[in-house]
Amino acid sequence: MPINHPKHQHHFSFQWKTVLVALSCGLSMTACHRQVQAPPMSVPEVATVTVAPQRVALATELPGRTSPFRIAEIRPQVNGLIQKRLFTEGSDVQAGQPLYQIDPAPFQAALDNAKAALGRAEANLPALQLRADRYKEALADKAVAQQDLDDATAALKLAVADIAYYQAMVETARINLGYTLVVSPISGRIGRSSVTDGAIATAYQPMALATIQQLDPIYVDVPQSTSELLRLQRRLEEKLMNRDGTNANQVDLILEDGTKYPLEGTLKFRDVSVDPSTASVILRMEFPNPKGVLLPGMFVRAVVKEGVNEQGILIPQQAVSRDPKGNPLALMVNASGKVEPRMLTLDRAVGNQWLVSSGLAPGDRVIAEGMQNARPGAAVKEVPFGPDRKSAVEPPAKANQPPPATN
Repeated sequence: MPINHPKHQHHFSFQWKTVLVALSCGLSMTACHRQVQAPPMSVPEVATVTVAPQRVALATELPGRTSPFRIAEIRPQVNGLIQKRLFTEGSDVQAGQPLYQIDPAPFQAALDNAKAALGRAEANLPALQLRADRYKEALADKAVAQQDLDDATAALKLAVADIAYYQAMVETARINLGYTLVVSPISGRIGRSSVTDGAIATAYQPMALATIQQLDPIYVDVPQSTSELLRLQRRLEEKLMNRDGTNANQVDLILEDGTKYPLEGTLKFRDVSVDPSTASVILRMEFPNPKGVLLPGMFVRAVVKEGVNEQGILIPQQAVSRDPKGNPLALMVNASGKVEPRMLTLDRAVGNQWLVSSGLAPGDRVIAEGMQNARPGAAVKEVPFGPDRKSAVEPPAKANQPPPATN
């Protein structure tokens, strides 16, 4: 049985310590060798846009609805039985076109009665005229009394008044007879009929028989907030924008499906009354509608041209970020080639760009790509930004990369 001698134990411990020291030195040399071989950090590359003022046409997109150019609610003007509907529902009708026929028999009888009364009054007129003339001649010879002449003259005037009265009665009966044929007061498209043949019509009844709407041209009414109106007026006063006289009143239209209406409209007027519930005024535009594409009550978006900013500054929307408080900012490359943050004031979006009100000056270089690699105060390498240029800050394709080394 072996006996562990103290001398042997000391020798065994010394050998293990030697092995551990050798391994530690080897690992340290490997780590140092790798640290020396690590490549130096490269300067990040960014794509910049040089700020330059340009002419920018400003427009505001406002939601609204279409309304007919003219609208007429057809109501009867006399009482009677509707004998026949004379139009096709949903068709285009012309002004003066017959729409309904109300039974004309009672009104024809009233007209005949008025004509008969007029004839009777006219038949008495010659005799009364002759009597008044004879009494006037006889009074000169003292053959009749003055009272007889006065009576004859009064009877003549009464006959003349009766004739005028019955003439008015005849005209009234003729008008009422004409009202039995209900005609269209305007040209336009007629909707459905609320009554059928055989219905009883009442003069000026609350329910319309039908409704006619003129759709060519057609109105578009859109609300504009008073704050937006005041902002526009302030821009004009401060000379930040001027009116383009050739097309200041021209309006474009975007339909519900996002397509642009092919015909331009005209801004007619701004209402002078403010709606207290919405704090807005109504803008009324007029659009030609020859093909009937626009229908009353359709939701549309009107692009109202406000004017032109001759010194507008536009930058890509992707170049603008937000700070923790939500304020817009952009990263610049200063004269020393280092990154510098800049707070901005934005006006509105113009396509895929921002219109900048303040914060930038002509000649500033704004970082549009590579912002994730740019740090304020760090040096960067600039390349020009372009929509067709492949971003230099994009990582290379992984398919051609060698696999990572393993130890």
